[in-house]
Amino acid sequence: MLKLTGIVGMVSDSGLGEALHDLAHEDRVETIILDRRDMLRKRLRTVTDKGTDCAIALPRTTALDDGAVLLLETDRAIIVRARVETWLVLKPADTAAALELGYHAGNLHWRVAFRGPLLAVAQEGPRKDYLARLDAFLADGRISLAHD
Repeated sequence: MLKLTGIVGMVSDSGLGEALHDLAHEDRVETIILDRRDMLRKRLRTVTDKGTDCAIALPRTTALDDGAVLLLETDRAIIVRARVETWLVLKPADTAAALELGYHAGNLHWRVAFRGPLLAVAQEGPRKDYLARLDAFLADGRISLAHD
């Protein structure tokens, strides 16, 4: 297991760009893809896209971000990429439905974003689980699924 205890820099840093470019051409850049929730963690165990077992143990003052370089050696690099988030976008039928939906989402501690008249819910689990929680709203037309 490879222990990673800090961030070397970001892929966008001009000083790292050439080294990362050269390693990428030699297929020596490994990627760790993390969910948003895992990006907030200081300690976790994961595997790169090439199968390297890694233990990340960061100081409390260090935060992971998309493009963080955790390892840069002459023969390989390991970078972090954020998994693309999926959102369930909901359209309330009217103001009353919007208030009820907001109350419901809050009680479930869902992470949401407001997009004009639409409510976007970050899917941090299977889509079917979210739809099951919204079944009554969808069944009686108080809300509908929308695309933004």
